[in-house]
Formats: sequence, structure tokens, C-alpha cells
Amino acid sequence: MARLDRRRTTHDGERVMTAPSLDLPAAASNAAVLACGAWLKNAACLLNGQHVQWSPVHGDLGDPANCIALEQSVEALLQKAGGQVDAIAHDLHPDFFSSQLALRIADQLGVPAIGVQHHHAHIGAVAAEFGLHEPLIGLALDGVGLGTDGVAWGGELLWVDGAQWRRLGHLQTLALPGGDTAAREPWRMAAAVLHGMGRDAEIVARYGDKVGKPAAQTVQSMLARGLNCPPATGAGRWFDAAAGALGISVKQAFEAEAAIALERLATAWLAEHGEPDGARDYAIDDEGVLDLRPLFARLFALGEGDARDVARGAALFHTTLVAALAEWTEHAAKRYDAGAIAFGGGCFFNRVLTSRLGAELERRDLHVFLPQKVSCGDAGLALGQAWVAAHQLQETETSKTGANACA
Repeated sequence: MARLDRRRTTHDGERVMTAPSLDLPAAASNAAVLACGAWLKNAACLLNGQHVQWSPVHGDLGDPANCIALEQSVEALLQKAGGQVDAIAHDLHPDFFSSQLALRIADQLGVPAIGVQHHHAHIGAVAAEFGLHEPLIGLALDGVGLGTDGVAWGGELLWVDGAQWRRLGHLQTLALPGGDTAAREPWRMAAAVLHGMGRDAEIVARYGDKVGKPAAQTVQSMLARGLNCPPATGAGRWFDAAAGALGISVKQAFEAEAAIALERLATAWLAEHGEPDGARDYAIDDEGVLDLRPLFARLFALGEGDARDVARGAALFHTTLVAALAEWTEHAAKRYDAGAIAFGGGCFFNRVLTSRLGAELERRDLHVFLPQKVSCGDAGLALGQAWVAAHQLQETETSKTGANACA
């Protein structure tokens, strides 16, 4: 069984490009499935048995040019399939251009359009690459993906068995003050954690000078009143909150800037000092919710110190997160008698997180898998969509065969 390769990961994950074609160790079914990918770092793929044919990585579908490129790629992949496939797979989000394109093409071809939950697809991509067909535990950590309850998910512990899956737990829900704006301004996520800790009064005092007192007052009021503060469980938002709490980043100039800075400081600290002293504070409740707020009391205090304290805080965030995720995942693996753990989602481009968590889980006799030939971020998501859809088609066919045999 192939193991985690810790040499591969890079925070700019989409530089690890998906190969134009790929042969999988095993087929989910003999079906041909075209998958349209997600919204960010979009790429489509055609899965035909064990063979995968990729489109280029188009980029984010907020750009009309990328939408046009996706449509052209889908047409090209259909031509490679002889103009006929058994299903079109897509993300659950109805507003994505990729989802709408999938529905339109499926209708034109008269084949099923199969929606696949974002994080199920991330874990499916891992299972597809390594030919994993036994039930496994999936740890999907990213910024956002629509959940089945309509909430923005992104810190998910899953049980996956082909097309079947179950949500076993998630990171503590945080409010996003200002919606998508909060993902670009880490101070807002730090404010959300302060609100979750019952420390709203500190928001203006901590951030008024940095972002302007009116902005800080507005966010404090939004959180208190629950206005324009949609809930989210994304792991990426907890990285942002840590960067905001430590004063590392207030506003991001590019995606994951805060998380990259946080990782760099942690890497330097750990290389020079080793493990940071102190308890690793977190909580896991009976519903499988992992709460990192206990840690943040210490991070906010370290954020008021000098550069050395801030770097120590960055290391402490990473080591505490690793300890928490390892306990959370091991408990699920034992409960469901699963020996394979799949890592999926863009947070696993973080070398500190991935190498330490992989080593810790392997020390606990669990087998850890991270994509090596396919991006573990959204650029590789289409493979997971296609793999899940192929399994679903296979299950449907098996069910029909069984029903006919009993008729």
C-alpha cells in the first residue's frame, strides 16, 4: 500500500499540475464519466474505466474567459469519448458555471447528471489515484465547499466507501462577518473567534487602529446581531483566524497569503526551537465537532508580544492542530475499523501540517494517502467527482441486476 510522500507538497499547490492523462490502478466501473470540476482552479476530466484524460487547468470560473475555456474542454473530452458518455458529474453548488454546464450537457446527451459533494470528491480523488476500494476515513481540509445542509463546509471528517459516505465530524463553525470578504481579511476571522469566545468587546480595541475604528465597530455589531455572518466550517478560515490573532495578516493580497506566512513562521520556529512548550488546547465533543477556540486564548496573548512570540504562536497553532486532527482521525478509524486515511483539500499543501500529521497517524499504525499524480486541491477535484459517479452507476447497475434476478 503506497504511503504519503512528504517531499511533494507545496503551498502553491496548483503548480503540481495534473498530468494530461493517467491510468488508475483499478476501475470503479466500466462506465465513461465526464466531470466538470469545481469553481476555483477549475479543470475537467474524462474517466473511462481506468483511464483518465484531463483538460488544462482553466482557473477560477469567476472569469468569463475561463468559463469559455471549460466549455471548449468539455467538448474536446466528449469528442475523445466518441460523443457519448454514461454520466456527467458536477459539484453540488447550483450557481457554479461548471454545475450548470454539466446539467446542460447531460440534458443534451440524455444521460444522468450526478452531483457530488465537494469534500466527498476530494477524498474520491485520493481513492481513485491509489485504487482504494475499501471503506476509508477521509480528512478533507480546505477553504470552502457546499455541504448537503447548505452551509459552507471545509473542515470535514468523512467515512467513504465508493459512492456511499457519511459526515463523521467537522471543525467548529465560525461566522464569516461580511461573507466572502471575511476570507480575504483575516482580522475578520480573528474577530469571529473573539465573538465565539464571548470577547466581543476586544474587537475594536484590537483592530480599530489597524483597519479603522468604524470598520471594526461594524464587524463587532454584525457578529453581535448575526447580520451577514454566514456560518462556515472551513479549515482555511481557522488558518486565517490564527494569522489575524497573531497580527501576521490583516488583509490578504492573494489567496492563502495569510496561511503561507503562518506556515513560514512556524517552519522557522520549529527548525530552531523544536516543539513549543505548553498544553495543546482543543476540544472534541460527542457530535464529532473539533473546536480550536481553547487554543486561541494563548494565540491572542502571543499576538501582543514581539516577533519571537508571534513565531512561537504560529508553531503552536500548527502543532496543536496536528495533535487535534490526529486524535480526531484515529478515533474515527477505530470506531469504523478503517486502516486507510485519505488527505484531501488545499490545506494539505502546507508542509508542516501534512508531514507532521502523516507521521503521527502512521505512528498510530494507520496508512496515510495523499495524491501524488493529481492535485489535492480543487484542480484535482474532477477526478473525485468522476470516481464517485462511476461508483454510483455501478451500484445502480448491480441493484438492477439483482432486482431482475429476483423477478
